Amino acid sequence: MFTGIIEEVGEIAQTQRRGMAVFFGIRASFAKELKEGDSVCVNGACLTVVAVQHPLFWVEAVEETLARTNLGFLKPGDKVNLERALSVTGRFGGHFVQGHVDGTGVIAQIVPRLRSKVMRIHTPKELMQYIVPKGSIAVDGVSLTVVDVGADWFTVSLIPFTLEHTTLGLRKVGDVVNLEVDILAKYVRHMLQAFEGQKSPDERLRQLLTEL
Repeated sequence: MFTGIIEEVGEIAQTQRRGMAVFFGIRASFAKELKEGDSVCVNGACLTVVAVQHPLFWVEAVEETLARTNLGFLKPGDKVNLERALSVTGRFGGHFVQGHVDGTGVIAQIVPRLRSKVMRIHTPKELMQYIVPKGSIAVDGVSLTVVDVGADWFTVSLIPFTLEHTTLGLRKVGDVVNLEVDILAKYVRHMLQAFEGQKSPDERLRQLLTEL
């Protein structure tokens, strides 16, 4: 489990393709604290540490991950958002982030404001049912609050701290970003779908009384 509060911006130092998988060697200050089997959220995707060679740690992205995320575009020198799994004693500052990327969006517009930027992201329509104004969403692993929504887009506001301490400050129009919608929205939608088409409580009660 993660929070969407980025711990560090790391750098892709090496990539190695083996069959349908890609191994990434990522430079990070906390690499020496990691061990094999640890989970690290890389641009919003939960990956498992397979080796540690300080100052690098290595993770593997398999075919499904590469197809569903923007990790397949990464090359040496690229910056990535990093967050280690939440510890039991850690503070919960963002929102529940699983590191399970639901899909990718495309940055359609970046509007500078006085000290912030508003980013508009075109989004697959199947994800829009989970995105609401003032709701939570993870963009490249960053916990953000949705500002406005349309049929196939939403906007987020990026404060100076976010622009300076995550890769979102480096993003430009046309870039592909990883999206994870709020898990609470998923559960609510699933429950509503389960009840759609069912009889109302009054109708079920009348049917029960008839059968007695």
